[in-house]
Amino acid sequence: MDKNQELRHLTTKIEVRSLEGDENNGDVVEGYALKFEKWSERLYYFKEIISRNALEGADMSNVVACFNHKQDYPLARSTVEGDTGKLELSVDNIGLRFKFKPTATSYAKDLVENIRSGVVNQCSFVFTMDHSDESADEWRYNEEDDIYERRINKFASIRDISIVTTPAYSDTEAVVGARSKEKVDQLWEARNKPKQDIEKMKLELDLLDM
Repeated sequence: MDKNQELRHLTTKIEVRSLEGDENNGDVVEGYALKFEKWSERLYYFKEIISRNALEGADMSNVVACFNHKQDYPLARSTVEGDTGKLELSVDNIGLRFKFKPTATSYAKDLVENIRSGVVNQCSFVFTMDHSDESADEWRYNEEDDIYERRINKFASIRDISIVTTPAYSDTEAVVGARSKEKVDQLWEARNKPKQDIEKMKLELDLLDM
Protein backbone atom coordinates (compact mmCIF):
# COMPACT_ATOMS: atom_id res chain seq x y z
CA MET A 1 0.00 0.00 0.00
CA ASP A 2 1.29 3.48 -0.91
CA LYS A 3 2.72 5.31 2.14
CA ASN A 4 0.46 8.26 1.36
CA GLN A 5 -2.67 6.11 1.20
CA GLU A 6 -4.90 5.35 4.15
CA LEU A 7 -8.03 3.28 4.53
CA ARG A 8 -11.02 3.79 6.81
CA HIS A 9 -14.16 1.77 7.51
CA LEU A 10 -17.62 3.06 8.32
CA THR A 11 -20.53 1.02 9.56
CA THR A 12 -23.47 2.86 8.08
CA LYS A 13 -26.78 2.34 6.40
CA ILE A 14 -26.32 1.29 2.80
CA GLU A 15 -29.53 1.44 0.81
CA VAL A 16 -30.70 -0.47 -2.24
CA ARG A 17 -33.39 1.32 -4.18
CA SER A 18 -35.23 -0.06 -7.21
CA LEU A 19 -35.69 2.36 -10.06
CA GLU A 20 -39.29 2.84 -11.10
CA GLY A 21 -40.03 1.58 -14.57
CA ASP A 22 -36.79 -0.41 -14.77
CA GLU A 23 -37.60 -4.02 -13.95
CA ASN A 24 -34.38 -5.38 -15.46
CA ASN A 25 -31.45 -4.78 -13.07
CA GLY A 26 -32.89 -1.52 -11.86
CA ASP A 27 -31.25 -1.41 -8.44
CA VAL A 28 -29.30 1.59 -7.19
CA VAL A 29 -26.89 1.34 -4.26
CA GLU A 30 -26.34 4.48 -2.19
CA GLY A 31 -24.93 5.59 1.13
CA TYR A 32 -22.13 7.58 2.76
CA ALA A 33 -18.48 6.68 2.28
CA LEU A 34 -17.41 9.13 4.99
CA LYS A 35 -19.06 11.48 7.45
CA PHE A 36 -17.91 14.83 8.75
CA GLU A 37 -17.44 15.76 12.42
CA LYS A 38 -17.77 12.19 13.71
CA TRP A 39 -15.04 10.76 15.89
CA SER A 40 -13.54 7.51 14.73
CA GLU A 41 -12.76 4.53 16.91
CA ARG A 42 -9.23 4.33 18.26
CA LEU A 43 -6.73 3.92 15.40
CA TYR A 44 -3.28 2.82 16.46
CA TYR A 45 -2.43 5.49 19.14
CA PHE A 46 -4.96 8.08 18.03
CA LYS A 47 -8.51 8.81 16.93
CA GLU A 48 -9.58 11.24 14.23
CA ILE A 49 -12.33 13.47 12.96
CA ILE A 50 -12.94 14.92 9.48
CA SER A 51 -13.58 18.64 9.03
CA ARG A 52 -16.54 19.74 6.91
CA ASN A 53 -14.31 21.35 4.29
CA ALA A 54 -11.87 18.43 4.02
CA LEU A 55 -13.04 17.45 0.53
CA GLU A 56 -12.68 20.92 -0.99
CA GLY A 57 -10.10 20.63 -3.74
CA ALA A 58 -9.70 16.88 -3.30
CA ASP A 59 -9.12 14.90 -6.50
CA MET A 60 -12.18 12.69 -7.03
CA SER A 61 -11.92 12.56 -10.81
CA ASN A 62 -11.24 8.84 -11.06
CA VAL A 63 -12.79 6.93 -8.16
CA VAL A 64 -13.75 3.29 -8.47
CA ALA A 65 -16.41 1.53 -6.41
CA CYS A 66 -15.40 -2.03 -5.57
CA PHE A 67 -16.43 -5.02 -3.53
CA ASN A 68 -13.97 -5.60 -0.68
CA HIS A 69 -11.39 -3.31 -2.35
CA LYS A 70 -10.76 -5.94 -5.00
CA GLN A 71 -10.00 -4.31 -8.32
CA ASP A 72 -11.18 -7.43 -10.13
CA TYR A 73 -14.65 -6.93 -8.59
CA PRO A 74 -15.52 -3.41 -9.79
CA LEU A 75 -19.06 -2.15 -9.36
CA ALA A 76 -18.88 1.36 -10.81
CA ARG A 77 -16.48 4.16 -11.69
CA SER A 78 -16.74 7.94 -11.68
CA THR A 79 -15.36 8.23 -15.24
CA VAL A 80 -18.06 6.01 -16.81
CA GLU A 81 -20.59 7.67 -19.09
CA GLY A 82 -24.22 6.58 -18.92
CA ASP A 83 -26.29 5.14 -16.10
CA THR A 84 -25.05 1.60 -15.49
CA GLY A 85 -21.64 1.46 -13.89
CA LYS A 86 -21.37 5.20 -13.24
CA LEU A 87 -20.34 6.20 -9.71
CA GLU A 88 -21.96 9.47 -8.63
CA LEU A 89 -20.33 11.32 -5.74
CA SER A 90 -21.77 14.33 -3.95
CA VAL A 91 -20.74 16.27 -0.87
CA ASP A 92 -23.37 17.54 1.55
CA ASN A 93 -23.39 18.69 5.17
CA ILE A 94 -23.20 15.07 6.36
CA GLY A 95 -20.30 13.80 4.28
CA LEU A 96 -19.44 12.15 0.98
CA ARG A 97 -22.46 10.44 -0.48
CA PHE A 98 -22.22 7.88 -3.25
CA LYS A 99 -24.75 6.37 -5.62
CA PHE A 100 -24.37 3.88 -8.42
CA LYS A 101 -26.27 1.38 -10.51
CA PRO A 102 -23.95 -1.64 -10.54
CA THR A 103 -23.08 -3.49 -13.68
CA ALA A 104 -25.09 -6.62 -14.48
CA THR A 105 -22.52 -9.06 -13.12
CA SER A 106 -23.29 -12.08 -10.96
CA TYR A 107 -21.22 -10.82 -8.01
CA ALA A 108 -22.95 -7.41 -8.15
CA LYS A 109 -26.38 -9.06 -8.07
CA ASP A 110 -25.33 -11.21 -5.11
CA LEU A 111 -23.97 -8.15 -3.32
CA VAL A 112 -27.21 -6.23 -3.81
CA GLU A 113 -29.16 -9.07 -2.19
CA ASN A 114 -26.74 -9.19 0.74
CA ILE A 115 -27.05 -5.42 1.24
CA ARG A 116 -30.82 -5.62 1.04
CA SER A 117 -30.89 -8.37 3.69
CA GLY A 118 -28.47 -6.48 5.98
CA VAL A 119 -25.72 -9.10 5.76
CA VAL A 120 -23.38 -6.47 4.28
CA ASN A 121 -23.54 -3.05 5.92
CA GLN A 122 -20.06 -1.53 5.87
CA CYS A 123 -18.41 1.03 3.64
CA SER A 124 -14.73 1.73 3.26
CA PHE A 125 -12.72 4.35 1.43
CA VAL A 126 -9.10 4.87 0.48
CA PHE A 127 -7.67 8.38 0.57
CA THR A 128 -4.37 10.20 0.33
CA MET A 129 -3.00 13.18 2.22
CA ASP A 130 -0.46 15.78 1.14
CA HIS A 131 1.91 15.46 4.08
CA SER A 132 4.01 18.37 2.85
CA ASP A 133 1.04 20.63 3.64
CA GLU A 134 1.16 21.28 7.39
CA SER A 135 -2.43 22.55 7.37
CA ALA A 136 -3.78 19.28 5.93
CA ASP A 137 -4.25 17.90 9.43
CA GLU A 138 -3.90 18.94 13.07
CA TRP A 139 -2.76 16.89 16.04
CA ARG A 140 -3.46 17.52 19.72
CA TYR A 141 -2.97 15.46 22.85
CA ASN A 142 -6.03 14.62 24.94
CA GLU A 143 -4.53 14.22 28.39
CA GLU A 144 -7.74 12.99 29.99
CA ASP A 145 -8.07 10.05 27.57
CA ASP A 146 -4.30 9.68 27.04
CA ILE A 147 -4.68 9.70 23.27
CA TYR A 148 -3.74 11.91 20.35
CA GLU A 149 -6.57 13.43 18.34
CA ARG A 150 -6.18 14.10 14.65
CA ARG A 151 -8.36 16.48 12.68
CA ILE A 152 -8.22 16.00 8.92
CA ASN A 153 -8.66 19.37 7.23
CA LYS A 154 -7.78 18.51 3.65
CA PHE A 155 -7.78 15.30 1.63
CA ALA A 156 -5.50 15.19 -1.38
CA SER A 157 -7.59 12.56 -3.16
CA ILE A 158 -10.17 9.84 -2.77
CA ARG A 159 -8.99 6.70 -4.56
CA ASP A 160 -11.74 4.15 -4.08
CA ILE A 161 -14.97 3.44 -2.27
CA SER A 162 -15.83 -0.12 -1.37
CA ILE A 163 -18.71 -2.09 0.00
CA VAL A 164 -17.09 -4.49 2.45
CA THR A 165 -18.14 -7.55 4.42
CA THR A 166 -15.21 -7.41 6.82
CA PRO A 167 -12.24 -5.04 7.02
CA ALA A 168 -9.98 -5.55 4.04
CA TYR A 169 -6.91 -5.00 6.20
CA SER A 170 -6.75 -6.57 9.66
CA ASP A 171 -3.33 -4.98 10.24
CA THR A 172 -3.95 -1.67 12.02
CA GLU A 173 -0.76 -0.19 10.62
CA ALA A 174 -1.97 -0.80 7.07
CA VAL A 175 -5.31 0.83 7.84
CA VAL A 176 -3.73 3.88 9.43
CA GLY A 177 -1.09 4.40 6.77
CA ALA A 178 2.67 4.60 7.14
CA ARG A 179 2.91 8.40 7.06
CA SER A 180 0.37 8.90 9.85
CA LYS A 181 1.94 6.11 11.89
CA GLU A 182 5.31 7.85 11.60
CA LYS A 183 3.74 11.14 12.66
CA VAL A 184 2.04 9.81 15.78
CA ASP A 185 5.16 7.81 16.71
CA GLN A 186 7.17 11.04 16.57
CA LEU A 187 4.60 12.82 18.73
CA TRP A 188 4.68 10.07 21.35
CA GLU A 189 8.46 10.00 21.30
CA ALA A 190 8.65 13.77 21.79
CA ARG A 191 6.16 13.58 24.66
CA ASN A 192 7.85 10.68 26.41
CA LYS A 193 11.46 11.75 25.98
CA PRO A 194 11.53 14.44 28.71
CA LYS A 195 10.00 11.97 31.16
CA GLN A 196 12.62 9.36 30.29
CA ASP A 197 15.39 11.91 30.74
CA ILE A 198 14.02 12.86 34.15
CA GLU A 199 13.88 9.22 35.25
CA LYS A 200 17.45 8.70 34.04
CA MET A 201 18.60 11.75 35.96
CA LYS A 202 16.89 10.52 39.12
CA LEU A 203 18.57 7.13 38.78
CA GLU A 204 21.98 8.75 38.36
CA LEU A 205 21.41 10.88 41.49
CA ASP A 206 20.36 7.81 43.46
CA LEU A 207 23.55 6.02 42.44
CA LEU A 208 25.66 8.97 43.58
CA ASP A 209 23.99 8.90 47.00
CA MET A 210 24.76 5.21 47.52
